[in-house]
Amino acid sequence: MSELYLRGYVRVATTATCDSPRGQYDVALVGWQGRSIKALETTLDWLVHFLASSAVLVIRIDTPERTTNRQLESILERLGFHVEVGFLCEHGLAISARRRDAPAMAVAA
Repeated sequence: MSELYLRGYVRVATTATCDSPRGQYDVALVGWQGRSIKALETTLDWLVHFLASSAVLVIRIDTPERTTNRQLESILERLGFHVEVGFLCEHGLAISARRRDAPAMAVAA
C-alpha cells in the first residue's frame, strides 16, 4: 500500500481499512492465492459494493485451470461485470473487468 501512496495513489485502501460500502473506489486489485473459487465469489459479492460505477476490477488467481477461468467469468457476469482482458498462463490467471452498464451510467449522470 505504501508503494501506491508513493506513486501518487492517495485513495488506497485494503479490506482492513475500508469503511462502509458507498461505491467510493475506482479500482480493486484482488490477489487470490490458495483459496477456493467459492470463497472468491463470496469476497467479490462483498467487494463490488465498494466500487464506483465506472470502476475496474482486476483479479489474479494462482491456478492455471481453464475451468476456473469459466467459473470466474460466470461470477463476474452475475455481478454485472464483463471481462475486458484475460490472461491465462502456467502460473495462474489474471482478469480485468468493468461493469457492463458503466458507459450508460456515465451518460445518465
